[in-house]
Amino acid sequence: MAETYQRQGALAALGLEARITRDPLSAGVLLSEQTGLDQINLRGDPSAAAFLQGARNALGYALPVEANTVSAGSSSRALWLGPNEWLVVAPLGESAGLAGALRGALGGQHAAVNEIGDARMVISLKGKNSREVIMKGCPLDLHPGTFGPMRCAQSRLAKANVIIEQRDDQPSYDLYVMRSFARYLWQWLEDAGREYGVAIVRS
Repeated sequence: MAETYQRQGALAALGLEARITRDPLSAGVLLSEQTGLDQINLRGDPSAAAFLQGARNALGYALPVEANTVSAGSSSRALWLGPNEWLVVAPLGESAGLAGALRGALGGQHAAVNEIGDARMVISLKGKNSREVIMKGCPLDLHPGTFGPMRCAQSRLAKANVIIEQRDDQPSYDLYVMRSFARYLWQWLEDAGREYGVAIVRS
């Protein structure tokens, strides 16, 4: 894993900082690159009480066990990816300690804790038309009655595999995408949102 000071955002070549919009209020879609995050892939048996309790002790909150849901603490959150798999997202300075706490709490159990750093980058999409933009290229039903805050799902957006997490009712979404597809997806989102007005903002 690269030293933190050597890290460069997946979208650095696009010069987004120079394109920050001063007055984004009129735009229907606000785009930003989320930086300063690390990710941990966690696997274990949710039917084992010891696994769930160990994870709760390390994280400070319960893992989500309902499909496509999210649990959150004060600074990290866990996304359900499958019956025995979660993605834990934490600030850059806290992830190593969190991974160590998980390994300690789950030692001797049938579990795996893997630090994956920023293998996936995160694009934040918010604004009154953000749902419509995603629906242009995603087969998921994102209707508010079906998909809302504290929900997540793995799907495809345009030609990229993504994890979609809805953060609030604005609506705001975090899109997790492999770094090799990040530039493609960003440019697709800009183009798809053009009819509503797109503003680039700081995360």
